[in-house]
Amino acid sequence: MEGGEEEFVYRISTAAEWERLQKEGCTYGGDLDRSTGCFHLSRLSQVQSTLQNFFLSFQGDLYLLQVDAKKLGDGLVYEVVDGINSFPHYYGPSRSFSPLPLEAITKAEKLTLSDSRFSCSFLN
Repeated sequence: MEGGEEEFVYRISTAAEWERLQKEGCTYGGDLDRSTGCFHLSRLSQVQSTLQNFFLSFQGDLYLLQVDAKKLGDGLVYEVVDGINSFPHYYGPSRSFSPLPLEAITKAEKLTLSDSRFSCSFLN
């Protein structure tokens, strides 16, 4: 693996998205994913800060999905988003914005929020 890529990347998912993924076998994500043409993912070390920055005021259940990076193939691209931090983005083959497939998800856990910190077994 090159460029510090990891075996697993993580998707912060709403309960509705996770239910749809399990029912339909894939998802096109949320408004942000569709408008940018890629799925926004995180390395495990980035999950807590992403949750803190974007999901503290979210109303509803959130799940953390562990994604097998190998199953995303060359559609998974690591990109610098703020001049410093490189985040994994899933575009799909040839940047075609393919749906995120259920078969790439190895585990899913419901996140709990306590004292402004999210937790699940991945983060503990």
